[in-house]
Amino acid sequence: MIATVDTSQHLFWITSRAAGIIALLLASFAVCAGLLMSMRVVRGTRAGDLRVLHEVLSLGTIAALAIHALSLVGDAFLHPSIADVLVPFVSSNQRWWTSLGIIAAWSLTLLGISYYFRARIGQARWRTAHRFTALAWLMGVGHSLGEGTDAGTNWFLAMIAIAVLPPLVLLTARLAGVQRPVKGRAGVAAASGAATRPQRHQPVR
Repeated sequence: MIATVDTSQHLFWITSRAAGIIALLLASFAVCAGLLMSMRVVRGTRAGDLRVLHEVLSLGTIAALAIHALSLVGDAFLHPSIADVLVPFVSSNQRWWTSLGIIAAWSLTLLGISYYFRARIGQARWRTAHRFTALAWLMGVGHSLGEGTDAGTNWFLAMIAIAVLPPLVLLTARLAGVQRPVKGRAGVAAASGAATRPQRHQPVR
């Protein structure tokens, strides 16, 4: 006789656990795509495709984060309140790691949604705020390693390494100022700056 495991009592916890892992993966890929765009690694049509992919990954991350947090409310073991999963420093369960995850989730959500309000925010302000996305992502990684149920397992650590190392390398390169040089006529004009502008001459008297 094959033994079966009743997972119905832990359905909400399993759902939250799976959504959290998916959110971490999607956020890592989204950050990776965003850094590739900011460093101008991809150009032309591929850059447009990468921008669409970045948007899809960001929206997927927000959806997975919402499921990750709200599904815990139905867990019969932890039985947290809405405030416990949405407000930092309210939950008594691993308060600091939980709060770190909540702050990261809200930051990723608000920064992701802000893309659709660039005109109102202002392009310059939006770009400045959007730079904090990488910090929010790192906070999410910290939450996963500090509180995640699977944090001590080999498969989870291997998955974290595969998903996190590429954007981490790109982030380090971005902070170091590494960027693909601009080529072509537009690049030459941008690089030369004022030297390419026609000079105003004083009239001869």
